[in-house]
Amino acid sequence: MRHERLLPLIVATALFIENMDSTAIATSLPAIAQDFGVEPVALKLALTTYMLALAVFIPISGWVADRFGARPTFMTAIGVFLLGSIGCAASDSLGALVAARFLQGMGGAMMVPVGRLVLLRSIPKAQLVRALSWLTIPALLGPMMGPPLGGLITTYGNWRFIFLINLPMGLLGIYLAWRHIPLLRGEARPLDWRGFALSAVGLALTMFGFASMGRHLVSTQVALACLLAGAAGLALYVIHSRRHAHPLIDLGLMKLPTFRLGVIGGSLFRIGIGATPFLLPLMLQLGFGLNPLQSGLITFTSAAGAMFMKTLAARILHRFGFRPVLILNALVASLLLCGFGLFRADTPYPLIIGVLLVSGCFRSLQFTSLNAIIYAEVEPARMAQASSLAAMAQQLSLALGITIGGYALSVASLATGQPLEAAINFTFAFLTVGLVSASSVWMMLRLAPDAGAEMSGKAEPGQEVTEPKPLARPGT
Repeated sequence: MRHERLLPLIVATALFIENMDSTAIATSLPAIAQDFGVEPVALKLALTTYMLALAVFIPISGWVADRFGARPTFMTAIGVFLLGSIGCAASDSLGALVAARFLQGMGGAMMVPVGRLVLLRSIPKAQLVRALSWLTIPALLGPMMGPPLGGLITTYGNWRFIFLINLPMGLLGIYLAWRHIPLLRGEARPLDWRGFALSAVGLALTMFGFASMGRHLVSTQVALACLLAGAAGLALYVIHSRRHAHPLIDLGLMKLPTFRLGVIGGSLFRIGIGATPFLLPLMLQLGFGLNPLQSGLITFTSAAGAMFMKTLAARILHRFGFRPVLILNALVASLLLCGFGLFRADTPYPLIIGVLLVSGCFRSLQFTSLNAIIYAEVEPARMAQASSLAAMAQQLSLALGITIGGYALSVASLATGQPLEAAINFTFAFLTVGLVSASSVWMMLRLAPDAGAEMSGKAEPGQEVTEPKPLARPGT
Protein backbone atom coordinates (compact mmCIF):
# COMPACT_ATOMS: atom_id res chain seq x y z
CA MET A 1 0.00 0.00 0.00
CA ARG A 2 1.28 3.48 -0.84
CA HIS A 3 2.86 5.58 1.90
CA GLU A 4 0.25 8.37 1.76
CA ARG A 5 -2.50 5.79 2.33
CA LEU A 6 -0.87 3.49 4.87
CA LEU A 7 0.20 6.10 7.44
CA PRO A 8 -3.25 7.78 7.62
CA LEU A 9 -4.94 4.40 8.04
CA ILE A 10 -2.57 3.55 10.91
CA VAL A 11 -3.38 6.84 12.63
CA ALA A 12 -7.07 6.25 11.88
CA THR A 13 -7.02 3.08 14.01
CA ALA A 14 -6.34 5.27 17.04
CA LEU A 15 -8.95 7.84 16.09
CA PHE A 16 -11.47 5.09 15.38
CA ILE A 17 -11.23 3.39 18.78
CA GLU A 18 -11.27 6.76 20.55
CA ASN A 19 -14.40 8.01 18.77
CA MET A 20 -16.22 4.68 18.94
CA ASP A 21 -15.46 4.23 22.63
CA SER A 22 -16.69 7.72 23.54
CA THR A 23 -20.00 7.33 21.70
CA ALA A 24 -20.63 3.71 22.69
CA ILE A 25 -20.37 4.36 26.43
CA ALA A 26 -23.03 7.11 26.26
CA THR A 27 -25.60 4.55 25.09
CA SER A 28 -24.82 2.31 28.06
CA LEU A 29 -25.02 4.86 30.88
CA PRO A 30 -28.34 3.63 32.38
CA ALA A 31 -27.06 0.03 32.49
CA ILE A 32 -23.77 1.08 34.08
CA ALA A 33 -25.60 3.20 36.64
CA GLN A 34 -27.83 0.26 37.56
CA ASP A 35 -24.81 -2.03 38.09
CA PHE A 36 -23.06 0.56 40.26
CA GLY A 37 -26.20 1.46 42.20
CA VAL A 38 -26.02 5.18 41.41
CA GLU A 39 -28.27 7.66 39.64
CA PRO A 40 -27.73 7.74 35.87
CA VAL A 41 -26.97 11.47 36.03
CA ALA A 42 -23.94 10.67 38.22
CA LEU A 43 -22.32 8.96 35.23
CA LYS A 44 -21.60 12.41 33.79
CA LEU A 45 -18.33 12.11 35.72
CA ALA A 46 -17.27 9.16 33.56
CA LEU A 47 -17.72 11.25 30.43
CA THR A 48 -16.28 14.54 31.68
CA THR A 49 -13.20 12.92 33.23
CA TYR A 50 -12.08 11.58 29.87
CA MET A 51 -12.44 14.98 28.21
CA LEU A 52 -10.65 16.62 31.12
CA ALA A 53 -7.67 14.31 30.68
CA LEU A 54 -7.56 15.23 27.00
CA ALA A 55 -7.56 18.94 27.86
CA VAL A 56 -4.78 18.52 30.43
CA PHE A 57 -2.37 16.45 28.33
CA ILE A 58 -2.95 17.61 24.74
CA PRO A 59 -0.74 20.73 25.22
CA ILE A 60 2.37 18.60 25.93
CA SER A 61 1.77 15.96 23.23
CA GLY A 62 3.96 17.73 20.69
CA TRP A 63 6.82 18.14 23.18
CA VAL A 64 6.67 14.46 24.16
CA ALA A 65 6.78 13.40 20.49
CA ASP A 66 9.79 15.64 19.82
CA ARG A 67 11.57 14.48 22.95
CA PHE A 68 11.05 10.71 22.65
CA GLY A 69 10.14 10.25 18.98
CA ALA A 70 6.77 9.99 17.26
CA ARG A 71 6.75 6.20 16.89
CA PRO A 72 7.34 5.23 20.56
CA THR A 73 5.04 8.02 21.72
CA PHE A 74 2.23 6.88 19.44
CA MET A 75 2.66 3.23 20.40
CA THR A 76 2.80 4.04 24.12
CA ALA A 77 -0.27 6.27 23.85
CA ILE A 78 -2.32 3.44 22.33
CA GLY A 79 -1.02 1.12 25.05
CA VAL A 80 -2.07 3.53 27.80
CA PHE A 81 -5.51 3.90 26.19
CA LEU A 82 -5.90 0.10 26.09
CA LEU A 83 -4.85 -0.21 29.75
CA GLY A 84 -7.50 2.35 30.61
CA SER A 85 -10.03 0.35 28.58
CA ILE A 86 -9.22 -2.79 30.56
CA GLY A 87 -9.58 -0.78 33.76
CA CYS A 88 -13.01 0.45 32.64
CA ALA A 89 -14.14 -3.09 31.88
CA ALA A 90 -12.98 -4.27 35.32
CA SER A 91 -14.51 -1.34 37.25
CA ASP A 92 -16.88 -2.22 40.06
CA SER A 93 -17.68 1.33 41.24
CA LEU A 94 -18.11 4.83 39.89
CA GLY A 95 -14.79 5.91 41.39
CA ALA A 96 -12.91 3.08 39.67
CA LEU A 97 -14.57 3.87 36.35
CA VAL A 98 -13.69 7.56 36.65
CA ALA A 99 -10.03 6.72 37.36
CA ALA A 100 -9.86 4.32 34.41
CA ARG A 101 -11.47 6.89 32.11
CA PHE A 102 -8.82 9.43 33.13
CA LEU A 103 -6.12 6.92 32.18
CA GLN A 104 -7.85 6.42 28.85
CA GLY A 105 -7.85 10.17 28.35
CA MET A 106 -4.11 10.38 28.99
CA GLY A 107 -3.56 7.95 26.13
CA GLY A 108 -6.10 9.63 23.88
CA ALA A 109 -4.45 13.02 24.40
CA MET A 110 -1.24 11.66 22.85
CA MET A 111 -2.67 9.33 20.18
CA VAL A 112 -4.41 11.67 17.79
CA PRO A 113 -2.25 14.84 17.99
CA VAL A 114 0.95 12.80 17.61
CA GLY A 115 -0.58 10.78 14.79
CA ARG A 116 -1.52 13.96 12.95
CA LEU A 117 2.02 15.25 13.52
CA VAL A 118 3.37 12.09 11.85
CA LEU A 119 1.33 12.84 8.74
CA LEU A 120 2.35 16.49 8.58
CA ARG A 121 6.04 15.61 8.85
CA SER A 122 6.11 12.44 6.72
CA ILE A 123 3.93 13.20 3.69
CA PRO A 124 4.72 15.84 1.02
CA LYS A 125 2.32 18.78 0.94
CA ALA A 126 1.19 17.85 -2.56
CA GLN A 127 -0.16 14.55 -1.21
CA LEU A 128 -1.37 15.83 2.19
CA VAL A 129 -5.00 16.55 1.29
CA ARG A 130 -5.47 13.05 -0.12
CA ALA A 131 -3.72 11.54 2.90
CA LEU A 132 -5.99 13.42 5.31
CA SER A 133 -9.05 12.09 3.48
CA TRP A 134 -7.81 8.56 4.16
CA LEU A 135 -7.58 9.52 7.83
CA THR A 136 -10.94 11.27 8.17
CA ILE A 137 -13.34 8.75 6.64
CA PRO A 138 -12.37 5.73 8.82
CA ALA A 139 -12.32 8.00 11.87
CA LEU A 140 -15.86 9.22 11.15
CA LEU A 141 -17.11 5.65 11.22
CA GLY A 142 -16.44 5.53 14.97
CA PRO A 143 -19.26 7.94 15.98
CA MET A 144 -21.61 6.18 13.57
CA MET A 145 -20.84 2.65 14.78
CA GLY A 146 -20.48 3.51 18.45
CA PRO A 147 -24.13 4.00 19.53
CA PRO A 148 -25.59 0.94 17.71
CA LEU A 149 -22.68 -1.28 18.70
CA GLY A 150 -22.73 -0.10 22.30
CA GLY A 151 -26.48 -0.63 22.42
CA LEU A 152 -26.19 -4.11 20.90
CA ILE A 153 -23.53 -5.19 23.39
CA THR A 154 -25.42 -3.75 26.37
CA THR A 155 -28.78 -5.22 25.33
CA TYR A 156 -27.62 -8.75 24.53
CA GLY A 157 -24.40 -8.97 26.51
CA ASN A 158 -22.65 -6.87 29.15
CA TRP A 159 -21.58 -3.23 28.92
CA ARG A 160 -18.05 -4.17 29.98
CA PHE A 161 -17.37 -5.68 26.57
CA ILE A 162 -17.72 -2.21 25.04
CA PHE A 163 -14.26 -1.42 26.36
CA LEU A 164 -12.75 -4.78 25.43
CA ILE A 165 -13.58 -4.43 21.72
CA ASN A 166 -10.91 -1.72 21.65
CA LEU A 167 -8.18 -4.29 22.24
CA PRO A 168 -7.90 -5.98 18.80
CA MET A 169 -7.94 -2.69 16.88
CA GLY A 170 -5.54 -1.06 19.34
CA LEU A 171 -3.06 -3.95 19.21
CA LEU A 172 -3.20 -3.85 15.41
CA GLY A 173 -2.43 -0.13 15.54
CA ILE A 174 0.59 -0.73 17.80
CA TYR A 175 1.95 -3.42 15.46
CA LEU A 176 1.48 -1.33 12.32
CA ALA A 177 3.03 1.71 14.01
CA TRP A 178 6.08 -0.36 14.99
CA ARG A 179 6.46 -1.57 11.42
CA HIS A 180 5.73 1.57 9.42
CA ILE A 181 5.78 4.83 11.40
CA PRO A 182 9.16 6.62 11.33
CA LEU A 183 10.87 7.78 14.53
CA LEU A 184 10.59 11.51 13.64
CA ARG A 185 12.29 12.96 16.68
CA GLY A 186 12.26 16.76 16.49
CA GLU A 187 14.10 19.48 18.36
CA ALA A 188 12.28 19.74 21.67
CA ARG A 189 12.59 23.04 23.47
CA PRO A 190 12.53 23.03 27.28
CA LEU A 191 9.09 22.22 28.60
CA ASP A 192 7.33 24.76 30.79
CA TRP A 193 7.00 22.35 33.71
CA ARG A 194 5.68 24.95 36.13
CA GLY A 195 3.05 26.04 33.61
CA PHE A 196 2.07 22.43 32.99
CA ALA A 197 1.69 21.75 36.72
CA LEU A 198 -0.40 24.87 37.32
CA SER A 199 -2.65 24.34 34.30
CA ALA A 200 -3.05 20.60 34.92
CA VAL A 201 -3.90 20.95 38.61
CA GLY A 202 -6.07 23.99 37.99
CA LEU A 203 -8.09 22.39 35.19
CA ALA A 204 -8.39 19.02 36.94
CA LEU A 205 -9.54 20.39 40.30
CA THR A 206 -11.90 22.97 38.79
CA MET A 207 -13.67 20.54 36.51
CA PHE A 208 -13.74 17.73 39.08
CA GLY A 209 -15.18 20.04 41.71
CA PHE A 210 -17.83 21.38 39.37
CA ALA A 211 -18.78 17.97 37.96
CA SER A 212 -18.90 16.17 41.32
CA MET A 213 -21.23 18.63 43.07
CA GLY A 214 -24.25 16.78 44.41
CA ARG A 215 -22.53 14.04 46.45
CA HIS A 216 -22.14 11.62 43.54
CA LEU A 217 -18.51 10.82 44.35
CA VAL A 218 -17.40 13.18 47.13
CA SER A 219 -19.15 15.47 49.59
CA THR A 220 -20.27 18.95 48.58
CA GLN A 221 -17.66 20.47 50.86
CA VAL A 222 -14.84 18.55 49.18
CA ALA A 223 -16.18 19.42 45.73
CA LEU A 224 -16.32 23.11 46.65
CA ALA A 225 -12.76 23.00 48.02
CA CYS A 226 -11.57 21.42 44.75
CA LEU A 227 -13.37 24.10 42.77
CA LEU A 228 -11.75 26.95 44.71
CA ALA A 229 -8.28 25.37 44.66
CA GLY A 230 -8.57 24.76 40.93
CA ALA A 231 -9.61 28.34 40.25
CA ALA A 232 -6.59 29.54 42.24
CA GLY A 233 -4.32 27.28 40.18
CA LEU A 234 -5.68 28.68 36.93
CA ALA A 235 -5.24 32.25 38.17
CA LEU A 236 -1.62 31.49 39.05
CA TYR A 237 -1.09 30.04 35.57
CA VAL A 238 -2.36 33.27 33.97
CA ILE A 239 0.20 35.23 36.01
CA HIS A 240 2.93 32.71 35.15
CA SER A 241 2.18 32.76 31.40
CA ARG A 242 2.68 36.53 31.26
CA ARG A 243 6.18 36.22 32.71
CA HIS A 244 7.40 33.11 30.87
CA ALA A 245 9.14 33.50 27.50
CA HIS A 246 7.62 30.29 26.09
CA PRO A 247 4.51 29.41 28.14
CA LEU A 248 2.92 26.00 27.69
CA ILE A 249 -0.40 27.60 26.70
CA ASP A 250 0.03 30.90 24.85
CA LEU A 251 -2.84 33.03 26.12
CA GLY A 252 -1.52 35.89 23.98
CA LEU A 253 -3.30 34.25 21.05
CA MET A 254 -6.56 35.52 22.52
CA LYS A 255 -5.56 39.01 21.33
CA LEU A 256 -6.24 37.90 17.74
CA PRO A 257 -9.91 38.82 17.05
CA THR A 258 -10.89 35.77 14.97
CA PHE A 259 -9.10 33.39 17.33
CA ARG A 260 -10.67 34.95 20.43
CA LEU A 261 -14.18 35.11 19.00
CA GLY A 262 -13.88 31.64 17.48
CA VAL A 263 -12.66 30.02 20.70
CA ILE A 264 -15.10 31.77 23.04
CA GLY A 265 -18.06 31.53 20.67
CA GLY A 266 -17.15 27.96 19.79
CA SER A 267 -16.93 27.03 23.46
CA LEU A 268 -20.40 28.42 24.15
CA PHE A 269 -21.81 26.52 21.17
CA ARG A 270 -20.10 23.27 22.19
CA ILE A 271 -21.37 23.53 25.76
CA GLY A 272 -24.89 23.01 24.49
CA ILE A 273 -24.03 20.44 21.85
CA GLY A 274 -21.75 18.55 24.27
CA ALA A 275 -24.71 17.73 26.51
CA THR A 276 -26.56 15.88 23.73
CA PRO A 277 -24.68 12.52 23.83
CA PHE A 278 -25.42 12.46 27.58
CA LEU A 279 -29.03 13.64 27.70
CA LEU A 280 -30.42 11.98 24.58
CA PRO A 281 -29.71 8.32 25.48
CA LEU A 282 -31.05 8.94 29.00
CA MET A 283 -34.28 10.38 27.59
CA LEU A 284 -34.75 7.56 25.09
CA GLN A 285 -34.05 4.81 27.61
CA LEU A 286 -35.28 6.15 30.95
CA GLY A 287 -38.09 8.34 29.61
CA PHE A 288 -39.28 6.41 26.55
CA GLY A 289 -38.51 2.88 27.74
CA LEU A 290 -36.29 1.93 24.79
CA ASN A 291 -33.53 -0.61 25.22
CA PRO A 292 -29.89 0.41 24.55
CA LEU A 293 -29.90 -1.05 21.03
CA GLN A 294 -33.04 0.84 20.01
CA SER A 295 -31.58 4.00 21.52
CA GLY A 296 -28.31 3.56 19.65
CA LEU A 297 -30.05 2.95 16.34
CA ILE A 298 -31.77 6.33 16.74
CA THR A 299 -28.92 8.47 18.07
CA PHE A 300 -26.36 7.39 15.47
CA THR A 301 -28.31 9.27 12.77
CA SER A 302 -26.91 12.53 14.09
CA ALA A 303 -23.39 11.33 13.22
CA ALA A 304 -24.60 10.27 9.79
CA GLY A 305 -25.87 13.80 9.17
CA ALA A 306 -22.53 15.21 10.32
CA MET A 307 -20.65 12.98 7.89
CA PHE A 308 -22.89 14.07 4.99
CA MET A 309 -22.37 17.77 5.74
CA LYS A 310 -18.59 17.41 5.53
CA THR A 311 -18.99 17.01 1.77
CA LEU A 312 -20.77 20.38 1.50
CA ALA A 313 -19.17 22.58 4.17
CA ALA A 314 -16.40 24.08 2.00
CA ARG A 315 -18.87 24.97 -0.79
CA ILE A 316 -21.27 26.65 1.65
CA LEU A 317 -18.50 28.74 3.18
CA HIS A 318 -17.22 29.66 -0.26
CA ARG A 319 -20.69 30.82 -1.28
CA PHE A 320 -21.74 32.77 1.85
CA GLY A 321 -18.59 33.43 3.92
CA PHE A 322 -17.89 32.68 7.57
CA ARG A 323 -19.83 35.39 9.42
CA PRO A 324 -23.32 34.76 7.93
CA VAL A 325 -22.88 30.99 8.20
CA LEU A 326 -21.71 31.10 11.81
CA ILE A 327 -24.57 33.39 12.89
CA LEU A 328 -27.50 31.75 11.11
CA ASN A 329 -26.23 28.20 11.54
CA ALA A 330 -25.75 28.66 15.30
CA LEU A 331 -29.34 29.83 15.67
CA VAL A 332 -30.78 26.95 13.64
CA ALA A 333 -28.63 24.30 15.36
CA SER A 334 -29.54 25.70 18.80
CA LEU A 335 -33.24 25.79 17.95
CA LEU A 336 -33.09 22.15 16.85
CA LEU A 337 -31.32 21.29 20.12
CA CYS A 338 -34.09 22.93 22.13
CA GLY A 339 -36.54 20.94 20.03
CA PHE A 340 -35.11 17.66 21.32
CA GLY A 341 -36.88 18.42 24.58
CA LEU A 342 -40.25 18.31 22.79
CA PHE A 343 -39.82 14.64 21.90
CA ARG A 344 -42.22 12.36 23.73
CA ALA A 345 -42.63 8.60 23.97
CA ASP A 346 -45.39 8.71 21.35
CA THR A 347 -43.46 10.94 18.91
CA PRO A 348 -43.10 9.06 15.60
CA TYR A 349 -39.62 7.62 15.32
CA PRO A 350 -39.17 8.76 11.69
CA LEU A 351 -39.73 12.34 12.90
CA ILE A 352 -37.15 11.94 15.70
CA ILE A 353 -34.63 10.42 13.29
CA GLY A 354 -35.25 13.17 10.74
CA VAL A 355 -34.70 15.94 13.30
CA LEU A 356 -31.51 14.28 14.56
CA LEU A 357 -30.24 13.87 11.00
CA VAL A 358 -30.81 17.52 10.14
CA SER A 359 -29.39 18.61 13.50
CA GLY A 360 -26.22 16.63 12.79
CA CYS A 361 -25.81 18.48 9.49
CA PHE A 362 -26.05 21.94 11.07
CA ARG A 363 -23.86 20.93 14.02
CA SER A 364 -21.15 19.64 11.69
CA LEU A 365 -21.22 22.80 9.55
CA GLN A 366 -20.78 24.94 12.67
CA PHE A 367 -17.87 22.86 13.95
CA THR A 368 -16.15 22.93 10.56
CA SER A 369 -16.57 26.70 10.31
CA LEU A 370 -15.37 27.32 13.85
CA ASN A 371 -12.34 25.06 13.51
CA ALA A 372 -11.28 26.99 10.42
CA ILE A 373 -11.97 30.60 11.40
CA ILE A 374 -9.82 30.44 14.54
CA TYR A 375 -6.69 30.03 12.40
CA ALA A 376 -7.47 32.91 10.01
CA GLU A 377 -5.02 35.31 11.71
CA VAL A 378 -2.57 32.84 13.24
CA GLU A 379 0.90 32.98 11.70
CA PRO A 380 2.62 29.63 10.94
CA ALA A 381 5.11 29.98 13.80
CA ARG A 382 2.27 30.00 16.37
CA MET A 383 0.08 27.36 14.69
CA ALA A 384 1.07 24.54 17.07
CA GLN A 385 0.29 26.66 20.14
CA ALA A 386 -3.00 27.78 18.61
CA SER A 387 -3.98 24.19 17.84
CA SER A 388 -3.24 23.08 21.41
CA LEU A 389 -5.18 25.95 22.99
CA ALA A 390 -8.15 25.44 20.67
CA ALA A 391 -8.20 21.67 21.31
CA MET A 392 -8.03 22.23 25.07
CA ALA A 393 -10.91 24.73 24.96
CA GLN A 394 -12.94 22.33 22.84
CA GLN A 395 -12.61 19.42 25.27
CA LEU A 396 -13.33 21.61 28.30
CA SER A 397 -16.48 23.04 26.72
CA LEU A 398 -17.76 19.57 25.81
CA ALA A 399 -17.13 18.40 29.39
CA LEU A 400 -18.82 21.50 30.76
CA GLY A 401 -21.81 20.82 28.52
CA ILE A 402 -22.28 17.35 29.99
CA THR A 403 -22.01 18.76 33.50
CA ILE A 404 -24.49 21.58 32.87
CA GLY A 405 -26.89 19.19 31.15
CA GLY A 406 -26.77 16.88 34.16
CA TYR A 407 -27.36 19.71 36.60
CA ALA A 408 -30.25 21.08 34.55
CA LEU A 409 -31.89 17.67 34.58
CA SER A 410 -31.46 17.31 38.35
CA VAL A 411 -32.69 20.84 39.07
CA ALA A 412 -35.75 20.28 36.88
CA SER A 413 -36.56 17.09 38.75
CA LEU A 414 -36.37 18.89 42.09
CA ALA A 415 -38.41 21.85 40.83
CA THR A 416 -41.19 19.78 39.30
CA GLY A 417 -41.23 17.07 41.93
CA GLN A 418 -41.26 14.54 39.10
CA PRO A 419 -38.92 11.54 38.76
CA LEU A 420 -35.72 12.17 36.83
CA GLU A 421 -37.04 10.40 33.73
CA ALA A 422 -40.15 12.61 33.43
CA ALA A 423 -40.47 14.26 30.02
CA ILE A 424 -40.80 17.77 31.45
CA ASN A 425 -37.36 17.48 33.04
CA PHE A 426 -35.71 16.72 29.71
CA THR A 427 -37.62 19.60 28.13
CA PHE A 428 -36.05 21.97 30.65
CA ALA A 429 -32.58 20.41 30.28
CA PHE A 430 -32.53 20.65 26.47
CA LEU A 431 -33.93 24.18 26.60
CA THR A 432 -31.13 25.18 28.99
CA VAL A 433 -28.27 23.80 26.91
CA GLY A 434 -29.89 25.02 23.69
CA LEU A 435 -29.99 28.59 25.00
CA VAL A 436 -26.32 28.32 26.00
CA SER A 437 -25.48 27.30 22.44
CA ALA A 438 -27.57 30.14 21.05
CA SER A 439 -25.64 32.64 23.18
CA SER A 440 -22.63 32.00 20.92
CA VAL A 441 -24.32 34.20 18.32
CA TRP A 442 -23.39 37.22 20.43
CA MET A 443 -19.73 36.46 19.71
CA MET A 444 -20.28 35.69 16.02
CA LEU A 445 -21.98 39.06 15.49
CA ARG A 446 -18.70 40.71 16.44
CA LEU A 447 -16.80 39.06 13.59
CA ALA A 448 -15.72 41.36 10.78
CA PRO A 449 -17.80 40.93 7.59
CA ASP A 450 -14.73 39.69 5.71
CA ALA A 451 -13.44 37.42 8.51
CA GLY A 452 -11.79 34.35 7.04
CA ALA A 453 -12.32 35.54 3.45
CA GLU A 454 -8.96 34.13 2.37
CA MET A 455 -9.76 30.70 3.80
CA SER A 456 -13.28 30.47 2.39
CA GLY A 457 -12.53 32.10 -0.97
CA LYS A 458 -15.37 34.59 -0.30
CA ALA A 459 -13.68 37.87 -1.21
CA GLU A 460 -15.08 41.38 -1.06
CA PRO A 461 -16.20 43.04 -4.30
CA GLY A 462 -13.19 44.15 -6.31
CA GLN A 463 -10.94 41.54 -4.72
CA GLU A 464 -9.61 38.52 -6.48
CA VAL A 465 -11.56 35.36 -5.64
CA THR A 466 -9.40 32.32 -5.12
CA GLU A 467 -10.29 28.71 -4.67
CA PRO A 468 -11.09 27.80 -1.07
CA LYS A 469 -8.13 26.61 0.92
CA PRO A 470 -8.44 23.28 2.75
CA LEU A 471 -10.26 23.82 6.00
CA ALA A 472 -8.97 22.69 9.36
CA ARG A 473 -10.00 19.22 10.45
CA PRO A 474 -13.68 19.34 11.47
CA GLY A 475 -14.80 18.67 14.98
CA THR A 476 -17.15 15.97 16.03
